[in-house]
Amino acid sequence: MSYDLAADIQKLKKEKNAVILAHYYEDGDIQDVADHVGDSFYLAQMGQKSKADVILLAGVVFMAESVKILNPTKKVLVPDLNASCSLVNSAPYEKYLAWRQKFPTGIAVTYINSSADVKSISDVIVTSSNAQRIVESIPLDRPVLFGPDKNLGAFLSKEMKRPFELWPGSCEVHVLFSARKLHDH
Repeated sequence: MSYDLAADIQKLKKEKNAVILAHYYEDGDIQDVADHVGDSFYLAQMGQKSKADVILLAGVVFMAESVKILNPTKKVLVPDLNASCSLVNSAPYEKYLAWRQKFPTGIAVTYINSSADVKSISDVIVTSSNAQRIVESIPLDRPVLFGPDKNLGAFLSKEMKRPFELWPGSCEVHVLFSARKLHDH
């Protein structure tokens, strides 16, 4: 008799009134047992809408924190509390707060890939798909503090022809790409 792990997971989900949210970068086997698969923003939305008692987020810790912020009465679990993100790691709360305080009239626009602590001292949280629209609503006489992703912030600053104060963080995966590497392939 072979062991059917997927069937056991489905049984446990039913018993515990649980839902599984999985990020796109998870293995196919995990995606197969998940109720929703998507990017961090989509998973936060699905977590917010969930009626389940338990929400298991197969992804990094900041994603589970986002779900908990949006659905605070639910038990939100993440399989690995050490699963982090270089953007989160590059923006520790105390340093991010000091940066904010250096620009007291600035509006802190913070990318969703940040910790709950950093989100708590931000004026607005954005995704890559809504950041430009949100920044456009900030009066031109207010400085924009954009973090923790300097690459997204620099792109938006250039697109909007508006200077930003950029937090010096970046995604360690995305910095592996360069124009030369793209050209060579």
